[in-house]
Amino acid sequence: MSPAVITLLFLGFAVVMFVMEKIPLAITSMIVCIGLIVTKVLTPREAFNGFVNSNVILFVAMFIVGGALFETGMANKIGGLVTNFAKSERQLIVAIMVITGVMSGVLSNTGTAAVLIPVVIGIAAKSGFSRSRLLMPLVFAAAMGGNLTLIGAPGNMIAQSALQEIGLEFGFFEYSLVGLPILVVGIIFFAFFGYRLLPNTHLKDDGAFQEGKDYSHVPKWKQKLSLVILCATIIAMIFEKAIGIPLYVSGCIGAIVLILCKVISENDAYKSIDMQTIFLFGGTLALAAALDKTGAGKIIADGAIGFLGENASPFALLVVVFLISAILTNFMSNTATTALLVPISLSIATGMGADPRAVLMATVIGGSCAYATPIGMPANTMVLSAGGYRFRDYMKAGLPLIVCSTIVSLILLPILFPFFPNK
Repeated sequence: MSPAVITLLFLGFAVVMFVMEKIPLAITSMIVCIGLIVTKVLTPREAFNGFVNSNVILFVAMFIVGGALFETGMANKIGGLVTNFAKSERQLIVAIMVITGVMSGVLSNTGTAAVLIPVVIGIAAKSGFSRSRLLMPLVFAAAMGGNLTLIGAPGNMIAQSALQEIGLEFGFFEYSLVGLPILVVGIIFFAFFGYRLLPNTHLKDDGAFQEGKDYSHVPKWKQKLSLVILCATIIAMIFEKAIGIPLYVSGCIGAIVLILCKVISENDAYKSIDMQTIFLFGGTLALAAALDKTGAGKIIADGAIGFLGENASPFALLVVVFLISAILTNFMSNTATTALLVPISLSIATGMGADPRAVLMATVIGGSCAYATPIGMPANTMVLSAGGYRFRDYMKAGLPLIVCSTIVSLILLPILFPFFPNK
């Protein structure tokens, strides 16, 4: 059996396992990584190269920096600002989406949702509004906000790593060229139309999620310092080229300062690191390497090009790439979707002579449209029970949001990231 066929079989296995999630995503990723070594498709050095990627270091550092904001209660305090200027239900929805969207742009979108869920449930209890009307906009905003910066979501960094392998990259705020309009349109949609699609489930308060963690014992200076260091780290990342310090080094400096100042303990710093993301990221980079090395990626790309026809328009290619990402992401993890499609999209770009940055941008933005099912992203699952939602509730409110995101993307992507910029 040729290495290309073996790689395609592992790709098929990954697709099925990512969709079914019968075993953890990280384990699936590692099975593929180890399998490629055992079958001699990749050498151990090639297969594990993804785990020493600079972006893995960035992930770890930002998990700790973000973890300090959560552990000190500063993230909770930021979320609690909603009650100061939002009185009606629609105002609350807008305020929750704005704050969640902005926070998830610079922190883990899953972590942002996790810390704000009890805050929003508390707001619902005090205001008398149904929590089911507030929690779904929260997780949708977390998904959209992930596209505001390079560090907003794991998928963003997966695409960045693939680009860096061929000497290209995205800027820190480049995803926001499309991501910010999507977030703005999404908020406007829910403010004027979408709120009518939200379920109105009245749940008994069973104590779950009712009370958030007590942060009264946390010194004020720790809360303020966690925010100052986060802001300083982000500023350093924005001006990476001007100061000559790589993103991951700035992240490490922020994490080290937080631990040395005892804003976050060493144990809590370790706990804040999402190892599933690390193993998923490193393992799928091995698959990407195999697709490139064996030519399996080119086989897929040739098949996609053949399906579209030799004279397919750039817009047709954009639509196909975007829709595949948007559909898959609702039936498997959004991070897994991006990890799976990035190497394939890169092969398609190479095969057609298209701009890799444009194809990967379409892949990442499409992969973030995980609104229509409770399994599209971890935050969706987290509010399933708390909001008393059913599968069809996500479809009812999420599908129109996908349509809005798709329209915005298909208007902006050809303008800002044309597939064939020189034609």
